[in-house]
Amino acid sequence: MKNLMIASSLVLLLATACNSEKKDNKGDTTIISTSKKSTEISTKPVDSVTMMKAWEEYMKPGNEHQMLSKSVGNWEVDITFYKPDGSVMSRSLGIKAETKMILGGRYQHSSYKGDMEGMPFEGMNTVAYDNARKVYISTWIDNMGTGLMYAEGTFNESSKVITFKGTATEASSGKQIPFREVFTIIDDNNQLMEMYDTKDGKETKTMSIKLAKK
Repeated sequence: MKNLMIASSLVLLLATACNSEKKDNKGDTTIISTSKKSTEISTKPVDSVTMMKAWEEYMKPGNEHQMLSKSVGNWEVDITFYKPDGSVMSRSLGIKAETKMILGGRYQHSSYKGDMEGMPFEGMNTVAYDNARKVYISTWIDNMGTGLMYAEGTFNESSKVITFKGTATEASSGKQIPFREVFTIIDDNNQLMEMYDTKDGKETKTMSIKLAKK
């Protein structure tokens, strides 16, 4: 399977290189026309060997993926929601989470299941580390909505914290609101996620999730 992926990638890259060379023979320029003016964009072909090497580095799991794999296992989840004044609004216990690495150890995938506010709850979180862009990427979906939360962040090695920033849909207005997520690796068996929303220029803590490995 791996050889097939590499072979397919090589064919794609060679095709791209050939197309670049053809454009180069015609002056190596691309003309984009608009109603106001024409803009000339210069492109430089990249040789197939360099492109293939870059692709291999992009697809290879590294130390960051190894760190994500340490969360593999089953977790007990304690979710707390907060009012704008910081007091506790509600708390949901008994939710279970299963974390595993998928697609050859390239992505961390967590499935959550239980009851929240008296309703059956299911959610899925995927965390990636993009080798080329050097960022962590988190997505979240659940049965409490129909949108997708997307965030990007960086890892602080000394504090063991990934700080994500992203946007989510506000159900009442349909607008995208910014949020910040602070994910702390307390130790191998305990983690803490804290969520902060920003409305009218003010950031408030809205939720925290404590995870304890079973």
